[in-house]
Amino acid sequence: MVELERRGIPTVLFTAQTFVHDAHRSAASFGLPGLPLAVVPLPFTNQKPEDVHRMAEAAFDQVVAGLTKAVEARAVERPALEERLAYEGDDLLDAWGRLQADFLKRGWGDGFPLVAPTERAVAAMLRGTKRAPGDQVAVLEPGFGIATVEKLAINAVLAGCGPEHLPLLIAAVRCLAEPKMYIRNKAMSTGPHAPLVLVNGPKGRVANINSGMCALGPGAPSASNTVLGRAVRLTMMNVGHTYVGVSDMDTIGSPVKYACCCAENEAESPWEPYHVTRGFPKGASTVTVHFVYGICELHDFRSTTPEDLVRVFATAATNVAQVGTGLWLIGRRADPRSRTEEREHNTLFICPEHAQIFHKAGWGRRQIQEALYREARLPFKTMMLNKEPQAMAAAHPELGWMHDHPDLPIPVVEDPGCFDIAVVGAAAGRGTYFYGAGEPVTLPVED
Repeated sequence: MVELERRGIPTVLFTAQTFVHDAHRSAASFGLPGLPLAVVPLPFTNQKPEDVHRMAEAAFDQVVAGLTKAVEARAVERPALEERLAYEGDDLLDAWGRLQADFLKRGWGDGFPLVAPTERAVAAMLRGTKRAPGDQVAVLEPGFGIATVEKLAINAVLAGCGPEHLPLLIAAVRCLAEPKMYIRNKAMSTGPHAPLVLVNGPKGRVANINSGMCALGPGAPSASNTVLGRAVRLTMMNVGHTYVGVSDMDTIGSPVKYACCCAENEAESPWEPYHVTRGFPKGASTVTVHFVYGICELHDFRSTTPEDLVRVFATAATNVAQVGTGLWLIGRRADPRSRTEEREHNTLFICPEHAQIFHKAGWGRRQIQEALYREARLPFKTMMLNKEPQAMAAAHPELGWMHDHPDLPIPVVEDPGCFDIAVVGAAAGRGTYFYGAGEPVTLPVED
């Protein structure tokens, strides 16, 4: 709507009452704080056509006013923040408790206790990189916050990171800011999108990122995983302004949003490391970020052949209640400003035991991807249960014939390459399937 207004096309945004604050804040962030709204009681989703018409008609006067009133871009005044905050108490523990309460009140915390970002702690964190504190790493949407090295160091301290984690955080934030990521869409959704962070290479090992038992936590072996994943979320909040109820309008939320980070178990993988499939040298250190909705276990203690394992894995992929399942039928996620498009990817963490079954049969990643693409299919009528037929007609008019074949099996993803595969975990036949939102982004870790 903001982009249309800037092009001289009058617009009005229908907004449910629950999202009014979000709409005003978003419009201000995007440079048009006066963007007209037509406020209706409920979202239009899951409403019968007659109920949508009734709400729209009741808001008709708001629509007319919005279309006939000029909208002017103006700067938004924000309250100045103190350069330094000081907390006092009866003792250090009491002062720390006051910091916790104040940071949470300001919206700067994730609900867990924070490490105090004192000048000494931040200075120690900055020793983890050769970059200057004022260097700009990225601009993070939706709030267009300037992510400097120092700001990332502050959030790393808050999360409990050490200096060895800072280069990994910098790489992850650069991934978030890539136009291909389209973070505005994911950060502001009503869905439980969360960044899955996968680390490859020697710098991940130096930082003690766990790739084996309980790699996604909790516990001491995954302490580095937890704090790095947490630092990514805190950076999204405090630099990108992805604050709950302000821009993050997640319907229910997800524990995955606190921290979801691990390394690939390169030592026990029979294949080349995951980052090599992304175009990087084997000895490079990389961070991959893939926004995911949720996870499903890939449990199989029985199968001894690749074909049987793929059939089991495919049952996790054929979950039409996940947004990305069959989303290719109604188009791709696309950022209208950068004109980038994302195919819907899903990530599989295959445990070493299952990876060996594939490898012994001569299967690599490509064979698994192709087999999953063939196996993970649903009848067209099932795939379209939660999708708008008009959206499919607009995205794929050439596929209209499918409506005459409701039982035709349709692949859940656009092509075999939409399944990303990494080897993670320890003993026993259990892996993880991540329902993805868009495509992963991989970047190198720099000092």
